[in-house]
Amino acid sequence: MTGERWTFLVMRGQDDPVRQYSVSKRTLKGLAWGTGAAATLVVASAIILGAGSATRLKAKNLEARNVALEQELTDFQDRILTLESTLDDVASNDAHFRNLAGLELIDPEVMEAGVGGPGLGIPEASPLWTVDSTTTKSIFATSYDLSALERRARLLSESLDEATDSVMAHRALLESTPSILPTRGWLSSRFSQSRMHPVHNRPLPHEGIDVSAPTGTPIFAAAKGRVIRSGWVVGYGLTVEIDHGFGFTTLYGHASKLIVAVGDEVTRGDVIAQVGSTGITTAPNLHYEVSVGGVPQDPANFILPDYVRN
Repeated sequence: MTGERWTFLVMRGQDDPVRQYSVSKRTLKGLAWGTGAAATLVVASAIILGAGSATRLKAKNLEARNVALEQELTDFQDRILTLESTLDDVASNDAHFRNLAGLELIDPEVMEAGVGGPGLGIPEASPLWTVDSTTTKSIFATSYDLSALERRARLLSESLDEATDSVMAHRALLESTPSILPTRGWLSSRFSQSRMHPVHNRPLPHEGIDVSAPTGTPIFAAAKGRVIRSGWVVGYGLTVEIDHGFGFTTLYGHASKLIVAVGDEVTRGDVIAQVGSTGITTAPNLHYEVSVGGVPQDPANFILPDYVRN
């Protein structure tokens, strides 16, 4: 017995003869399995080829990204070099500024702002080390340089702040130090611990200087400060007194007119009064005193020479 068979009739057209094919069931199954296997092989091949293409594409993208990252790292290192050069210029200016401020210069080794110790770490500890040790070293070196620049920038910032504060304080001291003759005139009487008083006719301390000038001649503040007295003082007549800070006070007596009031802020050269002959005096003049910490000083020691006329 030949077994079951399958018969297929094939017709190409109405006028063509019908062709008949007969195959066994086993043969038919074999053809089906073969066709399925072939299809499976084709699909598997397609999957493998597709996976290979995807892997190659991914590898190509990774390579392109690595190249871009390396370029970015190189650019970053170049920028660090530029920043180092800029900080060198700042350090040079800082040294000049500290010199002007009267401060000690920062030691060059300290300026390097170096660090040490186990806390720094090592490139081998990075997860990237096993993948690309060369790039890891470059990243570690760049990070180290950047940290050093940050420390140096902080050090320079603190140094410049200190120098600025010193300069400002020095400037404030200069602005508050009496340094001019308060009026234009002739020095008629100097500072003395024992001067023959022109009115009382006996030796008395003269804790200032007298500058002869016509009545109404402007009297100028000798330095920056705040008016703490403006009014009549026994012996001095109409008087202005200024507190300049830093322990300095100045007094201007015998005025004919007062321009400022208590509490007014003045700067060097501001008109505060006018020359007169009020109080105990023999002629129009300015009596001018300078005190430091409450102790009378010779005003001539605080006057620029060009302002004194004997």
